[in-house]
Amino acid sequence: MTNKVTLTQFIIEQQREFPGTSGSFTALLNDIATACKKISHYVNRGELIGVLGSAESENVQGEVQKKLDIITNDIMVSALNWTGRLAGMASEEIDEMIKIPGHYPKGKYLVAFDPLDGSSNIDVNLAVGTIFSILRSREGIDADLQDFLRKGEEQVCAGFVLYGPSTMMVLTTGHGVNAFTLDQDIGEFILTHRDMRIPEETAEFAINMTNQRFWEPPVQRYIAECLQGTEGPLGKNYNMRWIASLVAEVYRILTRGGIFMYPLDCRNPEKPAKLRLMYEANPMAFIIEQAGGVCTTGRERILDIKPTDIHQRVPLILGSKHEVERIVRYHQEN
Repeated sequence: MTNKVTLTQFIIEQQREFPGTSGSFTALLNDIATACKKISHYVNRGELIGVLGSAESENVQGEVQKKLDIITNDIMVSALNWTGRLAGMASEEIDEMIKIPGHYPKGKYLVAFDPLDGSSNIDVNLAVGTIFSILRSREGIDADLQDFLRKGEEQVCAGFVLYGPSTMMVLTTGHGVNAFTLDQDIGEFILTHRDMRIPEETAEFAINMTNQRFWEPPVQRYIAECLQGTEGPLGKNYNMRWIASLVAEVYRILTRGGIFMYPLDCRNPEKPAKLRLMYEANPMAFIIEQAGGVCTTGRERILDIKPTDIHQRVPLILGSKHEVERIVRYHQEN
């Protein structure tokens, strides 16, 4: 118990392998961790402090906001805008990029975040989380929109914090995936899962079946084969999961394998995809690939997509290598 490795210690030890690095990145991750500890407190307290329910407003996506959507966004912005480590921010809840106030110094990083992923679950006490992505920027000057519109493969760090029975941070800096559990007694994230790897095979899928009639043929084919079980071409029985919380779905895949799909559909021609590239797909793709999985739209690798807008949406299929590659093959055949 005396040899616990904290998040700060872990990041510092990783940085020592790269001479010339400064402490700015470690400090930024500590800032994010501090914000997420505060969010964890609000999520855990819930109705006791009156933070559940609708805020009776909509975000830039046209989605009804929960009170905690607004509270968690404010927590993230307030924790990061004054530190001197960022040149700009972008939030799923805010239409435009977030500029650093003029009286604060500008740093060399950018952060894009979804402050409360899965917020539709909050009122029924299911898992929610925070997702973040870090990019390098031009140090000492204000970032502009083009600084954010870069391929996901340029991320220097991606992570998410899961607020469940325990609060956990899953993190990659491009050298594998590690998970840290918040020790409430000492207020520190402690390394508990080192070098997480996704099994290449799976017998578990997660998808919203109510949208089945709107899917493209390759996804229809794959799900139909899963449902045929041992009598079908895949030769095994599958279990279906659906939590409607990306952080919870990805954590399950990291720990026991599986596949998650929010594919392209034809419900609304103006919004053929659901999830946001910069705040959800890119950081999760970085994590999934670092853990040995695959992340795609069905047609192209997520991390190869050049964004055209900070709120761009994309189809998302991720998880165990062989299963995702099967769906990619079905798209190619189609």
